[in-house]
Amino acid sequence: MHILLIGGGGREHAMAWKLAQSEQSTAISVAPGSDAIGLENKVKCVDIAANDFAALAAYAKKESVSFTVVGPEVPLVDGIVDYFQSEGLRILGPSAAAAQLEGSKAFAKDFMQKHNIPTAHYATFTDTEKAIAYIEQHEAPLVIKADGLAAGKGVVVADTQEIAVDAVKSMLSEQAFGDAGSNVVIEEFLPGEEASFIVLVDGEHSLPFASSQDHKARNEGDSGPNTGGMGAYSPAPVINDSIHQQVMDNIVQPTIDAFKNNGTPFIGFLYVGLMIDANDVAKVVEYNVRLGDPETQPLMMRLDSDFVTLCLATIDGELDQHEINWSKQSALGVVLAAGEYPAGSSKGETILGISDANALGCKVFHAGSRIEGSRITTNGGRVLCVTALGNNIKEAKELADKGCDKITWPAMHRRRDIGYRAIARL
Repeated sequence: MHILLIGGGGREHAMAWKLAQSEQSTAISVAPGSDAIGLENKVKCVDIAANDFAALAAYAKKESVSFTVVGPEVPLVDGIVDYFQSEGLRILGPSAAAAQLEGSKAFAKDFMQKHNIPTAHYATFTDTEKAIAYIEQHEAPLVIKADGLAAGKGVVVADTQEIAVDAVKSMLSEQAFGDAGSNVVIEEFLPGEEASFIVLVDGEHSLPFASSQDHKARNEGDSGPNTGGMGAYSPAPVINDSIHQQVMDNIVQPTIDAFKNNGTPFIGFLYVGLMIDANDVAKVVEYNVRLGDPETQPLMMRLDSDFVTLCLATIDGELDQHEINWSKQSALGVVLAAGEYPAGSSKGETILGISDANALGCKVFHAGSRIEGSRITTNGGRVLCVTALGNNIKEAKELADKGCDKITWPAMHRRRDIGYRAIARL
């Protein structure tokens, strides 16, 4: 079975690695992929951009691709699933109509309000002065979000009204995120502990993934600017059996039912970003319509089921006939990023020690690297994710940190406290 995977980051590296482990897969093509992804068993990279739908579909037909899996959110929001289906091609992911859950935060908030899905109180604005007036009427902290896609960076948690006003001006008046910030959502701040709740959805049925938690802030202690994620682990002990059932009953199933009833069934990976308060009440912080990054890296390390089988069952509407098996071990991944990330992204620096980290038993997934002759160099903000298994989160962290210690380049940045909340619970 020949599978096409769209994307080229750390999430897609982990997905390709896991798809290749299936006895059903004979070849995995990754478009555009990356130098390191192309080194995996059964995997080859194809120089086609993720937004070139016509070229991707033509490749899928020419190479007799059995089905396509979409990694990143942008092609989903732009309608790649609709395009492939119109060409008679099998593809895993939500339609453009369903992908609005991630493509527009205002759409997602209105959707949750309409369907009584628990979330923070909010208001949306396109006018700077009206947004500032709203801020002045509400106590900080407040959360300011660019409405559209901003690569995980369009969120500001404002501890003061002044910071909130500056964020609104940056997004609406100064267009810091371009069209993505032409509309902003201002939310109440939800205290508690965040977790990631991911489910496979076939339009009607769902299968929950193992729980996970990522660290979005750049620096130790969850401080500093928001990023795409500096590390993640699975399972997340904050999600106990009671909270799991609460999320399935009050959030996941109502979401699936609403899209089904609207005639735009959700098919693919539904990611629910949760905030869980001191009373174990879960509310939705955000929806994503794909696997998380970096949550995917530890999740794929723990996945014992055949990933190809799960993808096919989702496409065919047969998830109710399957279950997902997970390793009893824990997994933790630490992101190694460019020194100035997320403010910038230095490139071309030589990376040393990756093979040493892998030799320890870690799996190093590549998100922003290049291979230049005998050198591996940096090529992006989040460069690597060093991932490891252990009997618990503490053991997984110790091994991942040892792997990180082996890897160097001149301006490398990492957090050394990934998993601290879970370890405190041990």
